[in-house]
Amino acid sequence: VHGMLLTGTNLPESQQAQRMASHYSGCWSTAGVHPHDGSSWSPAVAEAIYTLAREPQVVAIGECGLDFNRNFSTPQEQEAAFSAQLALAAELSMPVFLHCRDAHDRFLALLKPWLEKIPGAVLHCFTGSRSEVQECLDLGLFIGITGWVCDERRGLELRELLPAIPAERLLLETDAPYLLPRDLKPRPASRRN
Repeated sequence: VHGMLLTGTNLPESQQAQRMASHYSGCWSTAGVHPHDGSSWSPAVAEAIYTLAREPQVVAIGECGLDFNRNFSTPQEQEAAFSAQLALAAELSMPVFLHCRDAHDRFLALLKPWLEKIPGAVLHCFTGSRSEVQECLDLGLFIGITGWVCDERRGLELRELLPAIPAERLLLETDAPYLLPRDLKPRPASRRN
């Protein structure tokens, strides 16, 4: 491991990630609003994310995107926050750290017009299908894979997709503490763990 990206998923967490990254070498952060928190997007949040994104430790806008699985924020709120963050990334010439769950077609429809205006994109925590990963690769996205791939039940389909992802476009992620393999029991934090 040569470095870590600390992901911001709302304004307070983005600020905390930036502070942590400023204290530890080999750490960088993102600034953004996760689709679950899309309802929090406002002009004040947009301005604060814009200001935070200009800090040297902040290397991408996000985690942003769409998540129609549980709709903690309405699809309309998610789309507004996602579109605004894509515009912000384009304005600042920053890459985006993306989230997509159960929203592939709408996600790509909103993302595609911005791809020529942003310097790169990582689709974090990919759990989609073979055709979806191919569409994302064709658009130039990097693909993040988490511990889900090790899950004896849920990870089988994802494991079969790995050979389709070029090594130079594959990123290994923890997404800790989420998406642990089902057969891996979480352990309390200690010096040994």
